[in-house]
Amino acid sequence: MHNNLQFYIDGSWVEPSSDAVLEVINPADGSVAGQVALGNADDVDNAVSAARKAFESYSQTSVAERIALFDRIIAAYERRMGDLAVAITEEMGAPQWLAEQLQATVGVAHFQIARAALADYRFDEPLGATAIVREAVGVCALITPWNWPMMLIASKVAPALAAGCTMVLKPSEIAPFSATVFAEILDEAGVPKGVFNLIHGNGPGVGNALTSHPEVDLVSFTGSTAAGVQVARSAAGTIKRVHQELGGKSPNIILPSADLASAVEGGVAQIMLNCGQSCNAPSRMLVHVDQIEEAIRYARTAAETWSVGHPSSNAKMGPVASEAQWNKIQGLIQTGIDEGARLVTGGLGRPDGLETGFYVKPTVFADVRNDMTIAREEIFGPVLVIIAYSDEEEAVRIANDTVYGLSAYVQGERDAANATARRLRAGQVLLNNANLDLAAPFGGYKQSGNGREWGPMAIADFLEIKAIVGLNEAD
Repeated sequence: MHNNLQFYIDGSWVEPSSDAVLEVINPADGSVAGQVALGNADDVDNAVSAARKAFESYSQTSVAERIALFDRIIAAYERRMGDLAVAITEEMGAPQWLAEQLQATVGVAHFQIARAALADYRFDEPLGATAIVREAVGVCALITPWNWPMMLIASKVAPALAAGCTMVLKPSEIAPFSATVFAEILDEAGVPKGVFNLIHGNGPGVGNALTSHPEVDLVSFTGSTAAGVQVARSAAGTIKRVHQELGGKSPNIILPSADLASAVEGGVAQIMLNCGQSCNAPSRMLVHVDQIEEAIRYARTAAETWSVGHPSSNAKMGPVASEAQWNKIQGLIQTGIDEGARLVTGGLGRPDGLETGFYVKPTVFADVRNDMTIAREEIFGPVLVIIAYSDEEEAVRIANDTVYGLSAYVQGERDAANATARRLRAGQVLLNNANLDLAAPFGGYKQSGNGREWGPMAIADFLEIKAIVGLNEAD
């Protein structure tokens, strides 16, 4: 049992101001995995006050001092990698292989990338007679979800620390265990008092208090588009900067020049990884009408290789993160059936032999039109929809016909794929099942958010720009 009943504020573990707690459910079997304290506005005030006090000194530290801090954090993180993987499995159901090989390791990768970017970052540069100075924006509220806990925490904390900001982190109350281990890592690494603060809680109790707090200068939020709207409204009263990484319904255009079997299999793997609980998952597969039936056969075969089982087993997929998520996915699968899509494989209910826990069958739909609900809404589960197109013009039109614009994928001959990629309204386009580049900017167009994370551009989002006019005038 994990009992996360304290908050990390001003360099110490402290008692919450109330005794409200929430049971954290292990999605593998529905059992209680532990408890987490639920903070309130008083706890937010304490954490923000600590961050504000620490900002004056931490924002003035040198790049060399911050690089030394990063080295200590990376070393401490690597020592706790196993603890993080265990926590992630218990809180959100990632299979052990996924927790160990990706979920935990990607966090330290973000720190390594931010450290490299920091070493070369130009905080000051001349512009004629003027000096352009980039300074830390201030106290930051960092609000993260449950689907990739360490990736999403590290992708905010690392650039904020590199920029010289101080911060208050509110992780998801559904998956709080790994965030507590992360706070222990930063404490062990000697992050100065008040620079990093952790409060557990829900949106109404902590999230709203953070986003509306007059002493918070920036909000960095990752979550659903609906929640992002509320964050923006809450932050508007104090004109604070807000950057958000929100939902997606990413298209995956398979051009006729692609190796069809490889392209389809890769696309299926991308949507099934992490049970489809990735905002950038290629959930809409677009295939030329002449190849559609062959693609459907490949997709069925590929999806049925994705075994589902307890996270401690050798299964490729574990459960989705919560009962609420399971119910949402089941409802959208039913909607797909009701609206006339062809169920190729998977479907409603749990896989055979998994009567408890929040397990979903790897599911593929064909004969999908882009106006169907399952092609419009973010399912956030292991559900792929296949849509036919007649020519490239139609493929691009379908791909862009969405309120989202986080990611897109194109498979095919490189020059043709590149030409198509440049026509897609998305913040990141991956060609030919390329691996993610954690140094490349990540963020969305349209209702997928604003701002960019990952790599050097992430640091920029935590900086203000000051012009010192006349500094470089000739004597």
